[in-house]
Amino acid sequence: MPDAVVIGAGPNGLVAANLLADAGWSVEVLEEQPEPGGAVRHDRGVDPGFVNDLFSSFYPLAAASPVLAGLRLDDHGLRWSHAPSVLAHPLTDGSCAVLDRDIGTTAASLDTFAPGDGAAWERLHEVWRSLRPGVLDALFTPFPPVRAAARLALRLRAAGGLRVARSLVLPVRRMGEEEFRGEGGRLLLAGNALHADLAPESAGSGGFGWLMAMLGQTYGFPVPAGGSGALTSALVRRLETRGGRVRCGQRVDQVVVRGGRAVGVRTASGDAVRARRAVLADVSVPALYGGLVDPEHLPAQLLDDLRRFQWDFATFKVDWALDGPVPWQAEQASRAGTVHLADGLDELTRFAAQIAMRRVPDRPFLLFGQMTTSDASRSPQGTESAWAYTHIPHDIRADAADEGITGSWDAKDQELMADRVERQVERFAPGFRGLIRSRRILAPPTLEALDGNLVGGAINGGTTAMHQQLFFRPLPGTGRPETPVPGLYLASSGAHPGGGVHGAPGANAARAALRRHFPPGLAGAQRVLARRDRTGTKR
Repeated sequence: MPDAVVIGAGPNGLVAANLLADAGWSVEVLEEQPEPGGAVRHDRGVDPGFVNDLFSSFYPLAAASPVLAGLRLDDHGLRWSHAPSVLAHPLTDGSCAVLDRDIGTTAASLDTFAPGDGAAWERLHEVWRSLRPGVLDALFTPFPPVRAAARLALRLRAAGGLRVARSLVLPVRRMGEEEFRGEGGRLLLAGNALHADLAPESAGSGGFGWLMAMLGQTYGFPVPAGGSGALTSALVRRLETRGGRVRCGQRVDQVVVRGGRAVGVRTASGDAVRARRAVLADVSVPALYGGLVDPEHLPAQLLDDLRRFQWDFATFKVDWALDGPVPWQAEQASRAGTVHLADGLDELTRFAAQIAMRRVPDRPFLLFGQMTTSDASRSPQGTESAWAYTHIPHDIRADAADEGITGSWDAKDQELMADRVERQVERFAPGFRGLIRSRRILAPPTLEALDGNLVGGAINGGTTAMHQQLFFRPLPGTGRPETPVPGLYLASSGAHPGGGVHGAPGANAARAALRRHFPPGLAGAQRVLARRDRTGTKR
């Protein structure tokens, strides 16, 4: 019987398992899919000569995460790779805003839109430099981050106090208008805000866009060399060296509760797997509280709040094997790993408004990934492994392009939407479609079938909007990994601090379980936790 059972071998589940194994616990990870990784996997399913990431690709939060740094995954084979530039946002007139790890290059790009906007970007970066230690500390520690918040408050006061705080809760459209004269800086902020489900007019979208942009400015948007699954492989190898075990093809159907506490799980095949100390669930919040745990073990208020849980936008993705580099009209885009495709801020607002009205956007905002540009091992020389994804409503009522997409996501729907995505790329890269050797379509039902946590293609474990963050995440009054069932911990992106590949929800759940079993006074366990925290802080 293991000390802990972890449900799900996504990055959060594997981080949790590693930290428990570091403390001397025996750990068994049960994964529904035939391979580990959750949304961090790659394959050669588009063309045998091309590596394509199935889900996530770029990992600025992983690069910034003290949790992952503390695991020293480079000792287990992980290597990071960068594109020459981090991000580009071209427009159809040939202009292009560029985010580069060299701040002078970023500033020079923005000055082409309006003189002085480069200096404005540098001022935003100075605020980031001042606040970065406190922001990262608050992000990657359990909620409520009391000490981290106190340190952040001191830094915030030094950086400008209430004026800076006001800026960070602004809608990104307003933040961009206040900070920049031209459109370049505004686009970098707004496009980064739409990595989540935050429209340009959403409260707090300014702060999120600023955070993502500054992470890119500081750490870049790195990719694991060889494919996103290389990150998963390093986590699995590290766990196995410490005696942990990952079992794939094992769907968990029930958390077993006896005597008022979680004592193990039951799989779809009927096998019971006991846990001596804890069960950690790297699963979505509705799956945990709406299926794995019997309602009789949960408070009525939690079940009522669960009805109000909101997913983030659905996602539609296309992968390509290209016979050559993308023929961008704006040459600067050819050097960027990530390219944002929308012809201006108003087009971003229009896109988000169509989703809010439950209409399939006619000109979808695309996040476009140039993977061979980021990592030369992804495809043969002179070719490009690429993908694009866009957001769509979960409940589709109409097609803004009047082409008949219904939301059934049958073959007709998928082909129509993939063609629409390619037409959007063509607006910024004429001749793109002539380079396509093969393509793969990943519609919302396909994404969910490949990873049960991506319900309807939602990739962030729930909305990033302010009403489902901090002590509202995942439900009002929660925010911590502990659940109403003793011995059961939420270890997924549904918990604070939310989506992204950084390992914090898994780490928070593991630490909560360890502290439950090693209260203050047990020096050995305290030393384990302290050493892990110190290591994560230093790297």
